[in-house]
Amino acid sequence: MALANYSLEQIFQILILPAVWVTLRMVFLSGIFATILGFVIGIVLVLTEKGGLCENIVVNRILDVIVNVVRSFPFIILMISIIPFTRLIVGTSIGETAALVPLTVAAAPFIGRIIQNALKEVNPELIEAAQSFGASKAQIMFRVMLKEAVPAIVSGITLAIINLLSCTAMAGAVGAGGLGAVALTYGYQNFNETIMYSICVILVILVAIFQYLGDFLYKKLK
Repeated sequence: MALANYSLEQIFQILILPAVWVTLRMVFLSGIFATILGFVIGIVLVLTEKGGLCENIVVNRILDVIVNVVRSFPFIILMISIIPFTRLIVGTSIGETAALVPLTVAAAPFIGRIIQNALKEVNPELIEAAQSFGASKAQIMFRVMLKEAVPAIVSGITLAIINLLSCTAMAGAVGAGGLGAVALTYGYQNFNETIMYSICVILVILVAIFQYLGDFLYKKLK
């Protein structure tokens, strides 16, 4: 697309605004998938740890190692290294849909750690009181521990969503679309500083919005 004859307003409408929606879709969908997987990871880690409600050191150690290994990869390397897995899941390794796989894989362990740490911060006396009243393990986990940990979980997931936003920008470098692809293709490679800095401003605004919403929910739930 030749941009020389277009005004900034036209470039925004034709190029940047559609990229914003693509980025938001990737963040929203991968955030949902990663949060679901993260909840499973975090709950299993807490339940199976030493002294946990369903203590199982073998399961805990295996899952703990997997989480640490996945979290140790920079996103761009992780995205490239799991291309065969991405193709297996969605049938392609390029595009918005394909980007959801590495985004979810990268974010799920991070969210799992957030949930694990939030659950471990719950006052042990509350758990002991629930046990003394004959509450089941499921009731203790979902009605006591999770309920008490919700504010901290919301705060942590906010950070994870912001991190996902930065990952979508990197995903754009390998054909995922969105703001990252526009910044690279039409900004950096075409030496168009207007597009580059416009996208930087948009990303800053999106981060500020996500952080505000997260802080608002945290204060409401605290």
